[in-house]
Amino acid sequence: MESPGFADLAKKGVTPDAGTVAEVRPAGPANLEAIAAIEHGRGQLSPSALTAAVADPYRHVVVATVDGAVIGWGKTHYWDHDDGPAPSGHYLGGVTVLPAWRRRGVGAALTEARLQWVWARAPHAWYVVNADNAASIELHRRWNFTEVARGPRFHTTTFRGGLGLLMCAKP
Repeated sequence: MESPGFADLAKKGVTPDAGTVAEVRPAGPANLEAIAAIEHGRGQLSPSALTAAVADPYRHVVVATVDGAVIGWGKTHYWDHDDGPAPSGHYLGGVTVLPAWRRRGVGAALTEARLQWVWARAPHAWYVVNADNAASIELHRRWNFTEVARGPRFHTTTFRGGLGLLMCAKP
């Protein structure tokens, strides 16, 4: 089942997590154009917000590359205040992988890199997800994310369809 705007969980012809040859590393200013190209048309990322995220010491932005080409990226957020059931802390932000590279372990590698960075700084990693985003929920299952709350909004994130999940994992 494919949900609009979400990765297809059952991509035909690709073995899930078949391994990847991608290198994951922190993003720098030189990667901004490639990240913007990956996000083109999604309307969820402003260039100034991306530039600020890469420069922010409380956030971690990573890219996955193959032969020097950026094929995916991910980020974290840091909230210094509680918002209802969503506590302050480090949150995994979005991950985007080019369609040709999905279901090949790239999203998992980007998530692992961000989780290791978060867990070096905090005892919990937080994550919010649309309740209909089966691909993301399945991806995060391997790190034992558990549901903490359901709601229409956590911090500044709202959800298409009106329902999101607040998830938490420990190292």
